[in-house]
Amino acid sequence: MKKKKISGFLIYLFLLSGCDMIDYHPYDVHIKGETEVNAKNIKRIEANCKDKTTIRFVAMGDSQRWYDETEKCISSINQLKNIDFVIHGGDVSDFGVTSEFIWQRDLMNSLKVPYVVLLGNHDCLGTGREAYTKIFGPANFSFIAGNTKFVCLNTNALEFDYSEPIPDFNFIENQLTERQDEFEKTVVAMHARPGSDVFNNNVSKVFQRYITQYPQLQFCLNAHDHRVSTDDLFDDGVIYYGSDCMKHRSYMLFTITPDNYTYELVNF
Repeated sequence: MKKKKISGFLIYLFLLSGCDMIDYHPYDVHIKGETEVNAKNIKRIEANCKDKTTIRFVAMGDSQRWYDETEKCISSINQLKNIDFVIHGGDVSDFGVTSEFIWQRDLMNSLKVPYVVLLGNHDCLGTGREAYTKIFGPANFSFIAGNTKFVCLNTNALEFDYSEPIPDFNFIENQLTERQDEFEKTVVAMHARPGSDVFNNNVSKVFQRYITQYPQLQFCLNAHDHRVSTDDLFDDGVIYYGSDCMKHRSYMLFTITPDNYTYELVNF
């Protein structure tokens, strides 16, 4: 009797049936561990900062491939006193690979204070946006710390080929009235600022007009440029503070008081 030949396809199916025998595809968005990180941490931030008139927070920049430096950054932040939260300006991944998001989440989870992560342009590569959404949450979100509202925006228009309205002006406009009795001041955070290569600069002036309608807009935050910057982009008094990438080992420490705000650059 002739031996039956097993087709390559059947062998492939057999191998797939043993989940321990193969690795997952790097873009399969198979998430292990914690999800919805931003929403969980926002609850902590708002609870911890309730009724505070002075808040202190850290703004840190792109960490995408600099794991050792990010670990040192977190160690430095953990030594600070009276810090309420951390804002990561986006680009936690380099190629949108699922494991990059997981590794960076686990690093950030070693912070002693809650944190949120913005969507960066590198985070949109491959299936990165789906991985970001599952682990961290929606690309546009906001929270209130003390009496200050933080409006966090997806500004990576180029990565979406302008197929979606980015920045999302409906979201920006809704934030003007959403929970309006709970805040007196505003900070706007984004990965890429107006004028950058991934921002939709056709609407940069409209964007600025919108955000300056927020109550007592203190300043704006951005990352992306891999350098420290403090610029009045539109000559209207609104300063855009840019956080450097982790490679250059620094972050910004902000203190918002009842009458003003201060910041300092911390090198680690």
